[in-house]
Amino acid sequence: MNRLRLYLLALTALIVCSAKADEGMWLLQLMQQQHSIDMMKKQGLKLEAQDLYNPNGVSLKDAVGIFGGGCTGEIISPEGLILTNHHCGYASIQQHSSVEHDYLTDGFWATSRDKELPTPGLKFTFIERIEDITDIVNAKVAAKEITESESFTGAFLQKLAEELYSKSALKDKKGIVPQALPFYAGNKFYLFYKKIYPDVRMVAAPPSSIGKFGGDTDNWMWPRHTGDFSMFRIYADANGEPAEYSASNTPLKTKKHLSVSIKGLKEGDYAMIMGFPGSTSRYLTVSEVKERMESENEPRIRI
Repeated sequence: MNRLRLYLLALTALIVCSAKADEGMWLLQLMQQQHSIDMMKKQGLKLEAQDLYNPNGVSLKDAVGIFGGGCTGEIISPEGLILTNHHCGYASIQQHSSVEHDYLTDGFWATSRDKELPTPGLKFTFIERIEDITDIVNAKVAAKEITESESFTGAFLQKLAEELYSKSALKDKKGIVPQALPFYAGNKFYLFYKKIYPDVRMVAAPPSSIGKFGGDTDNWMWPRHTGDFSMFRIYADANGEPAEYSASNTPLKTKKHLSVSIKGLKEGDYAMIMGFPGSTSRYLTVSEVKERMESENEPRIRI
């Protein structure tokens, strides 16, 4: 495989220190097995592995979710307020913009709850649980129910996900959607139980002159001077469960949220990033790296 798709909650730790800077990317459900949590605690992390990912209790995964089709969003209030990038909210800001209300150019700020704008089609997804189903897939291959190549197909994995979901304790929970995916070039398979909220409303966005300052060229440059943020809110039914838009829906009472500090940073502070990377090239073989360099990168450079 040229690319390894990572549709899961992964964590990257960046130790901000002049003497030492370690980095890595870890899957939250594997932090104990990979001993990454021990290394991170030595560098200053004050949380336990269960504080990051706990399928049977409240943890940091309940404050970090998928915004829209694949961006990361953070819950920053007990009433479902989402912080995400400006470029992630861009399509939704555009959706609400018109000649009379050019929110892309001028920005938007809801001054009260009734001015928060319903955004049809926009969803927010929490990961409820992640299960290792590698043995199940391998058993089906060994029993010749499927071939090894078929184990990678979306049709097989979706059928398997629905089969396992129908037998799970989450089968009667509202808003739960199962998804099975291959990892590590098919050496591992994981089943994700996602809880999807379809009523998400726009709360705030800076003008594009701030949110998109420097354009895409500067998107991955450092240091950056971009106000690359936008804000939305999750709404739910009277029971706090996912529901399509209704005027009677209320802001979601979230299980966990991130507190925003204005104290600033000091040298040696611990920092980490938690979210949903689209893909990674960390597991390419030598021949795949060579192909990337010679067949993809070099022609692009020449062009």
